[in-house]
Amino acid sequence: MNLQISGHHLEVTPAIREYVTAKLERVTRHFDHVIDVNVILSVEKLKQKAEVTVHVRGKDIFVEADDSDLYAAIDSLVDKLDRQVQKYKQKVQDHHRSDKVAARSLTAE
Repeated sequence: MNLQISGHHLEVTPAIREYVTAKLERVTRHFDHVIDVNVILSVEKLKQKAEVTVHVRGKDIFVEADDSDLYAAIDSLVDKLDRQVQKYKQKVQDHHRSDKVAARSLTAE
């Protein structure tokens, strides 16, 4: 997995980088076919914003979250991303199961 973390109007400190990396491990634990992850952290007046684009085989998943605290925005972002990745994983697994069921029914006939 290639991880790129960048800041817009914000310096990405080692503490923030470590925090984001630790949080994203949860996503890769649920779905290990992640190719690239691009994280953009930004500050807009009183709003801290976190965006992530996850490239998996056949799809790009984009999630954004904002909060008054950057760490809370990152937490919210990872929760949303985790739900979307699990939904995508379930969709892929269901698709492959339906192919196996169709193949079994053709061989049984």
